[in-house]
Amino acid sequence: MTSQAPVRWGILATGSIARHFARDLALVADNPLAAVGSRRPDAARAFGEEFGAARTYGSYEELVADPDVDVVYVATPHSRHLEDVRLCLAAGKHVLCEKALTMNATDSAALVAEARDRGLFLAEAMWMRTNPNIRRVAEIAAAGSIGRVSQVRAELGFTAPTTNARLWDPALGASALLDVGIYPLTFAHLLLGDPVDIAAAGVLSDRGTDVNAGATLTYASGAVASIAWTQLATGDNRATVAGDAGLIEVPGRFHHPAGFSVTRGDEREEIAEPVTGRGYAHEIQEVAACLRAGSTESTLLPLDETVAIQRQMDEILAQLGVAAR
Repeated sequence: MTSQAPVRWGILATGSIARHFARDLALVADNPLAAVGSRRPDAARAFGEEFGAARTYGSYEELVADPDVDVVYVATPHSRHLEDVRLCLAAGKHVLCEKALTMNATDSAALVAEARDRGLFLAEAMWMRTNPNIRRVAEIAAAGSIGRVSQVRAELGFTAPTTNARLWDPALGASALLDVGIYPLTFAHLLLGDPVDIAAAGVLSDRGTDVNAGATLTYASGAVASIAWTQLATGDNRATVAGDAGLIEVPGRFHHPAGFSVTRGDEREEIAEPVTGRGYAHEIQEVAACLRAGSTESTLLPLDETVAIQRQMDEILAQLGVAAR
């Protein structure tokens, strides 16, 4: 692929997250929607008509066989990611897979190894990492502008409709941690790195999935992160980063902010980096830049960190009493 070539996308599955992605894809120049695939031909046709896909397919196998697709966005539930990403890789397609990459660290590590063996691009679609304001928060903290960071707090929650099977059915990978808790956990990792200890507690559904929980993470630096996630209530969805010389405050919903504030002493600065569309455009731009540069891994969406965070989620789920899947 040349540095000027269009990056032709395929979208695998046609649910709500795929629709959000497709809307932002249309905002990124030279990233056409080449094809969409669904297990229901009528759903693929309707999606294709709405978002201008060049071709539509009634199976995932047909989608990944399309020679005019460079990279596939996998938008299926967590429980299908291992199977669907492997299908794409076997067909020689680069992949951006919706978070969480898989149901556990072992499977995530296996996909990373396979992509590396095949020389194909792979990334978890943790769009928060590419949000310009989140990137700026991390830069300010890393530069020491608020001094030594010792506290990070972040929470994210919503009230899950009982009609949405993906959020409640263990067979579909239901887990508030994998769905929304991954954001505060990743935020803490961006600011503080790998923890040396995790202590989690929470509540499970009557089907054994985590629905309301929190964790305290401690770090070799002496810093502490307090995170919480829920699908039973709507909180303020804010995040803070506290140092001995200042405070960063990210308003809700913190994982795709339009801006944030930095307070140092009596001075408060409001910062707002521009965001394109809903924010998915920035991960699309990052993937396209990597493919045009011939890179199979993104520094903004690093695979080793994806696996490390998945290991943290495995530990948290084990502490909560969720059966391994």
